Amino acid sequence: MAIEVNNESGVEIDERSLLDIARYALGRMRIHPLSELSVIAVDEAAMEQLHLQWMELPGPTDVMSFPMDELRPPTRADEEPVQGLLGDIVLCPGVARRQGEQAPTRHSMDTELQLLTVHGVLHLLGYDHEEPVEKAEMFGLQKAIVDGWRAERGLTGPSPAPTTT
Repeated sequence: MAIEVNNESGVEIDERSLLDIARYALGRMRIHPLSELSVIAVDEAAMEQLHLQWMELPGPTDVMSFPMDELRPPTRADEEPVQGLLGDIVLCPGVARRQGEQAPTRHSMDTELQLLTVHGVLHLLGYDHEEPVEKAEMFGLQKAIVDGWRAERGLTGPSPAPTTT
């Protein structure tokens, strides 16, 4: 899996954990091992600009996803995954820090960025949370992926609650 993580935010983040959780999520979703993903961390001004340009919404947001080849996970066990460019996930550590502090489980910025990376991966794969049924599916899958990743690494404590809506 070719995953590139670039930190252009000016804030120190745990890039290795973002690479690791993205790789885990893509493996769990059975995405072709030669597919490509880019994860970029930006400051709040850059995120606000992207949010306004693409969503016509003011202010910075936590995560945005920009799919390229619109890859989807295989739906059957005997189906082979398709290789391609997943796209870009853009994260904002400043927003992530505030969300982690306000989350019911109060967690670090890096933990929040891990959650947001999985959230971004799911958006790239066509998952959404506009409708209640979609939201339940997406957030359930997000929790299962994050919990599985944490368990493999022996991370203890409560599972971080998602703050992205």
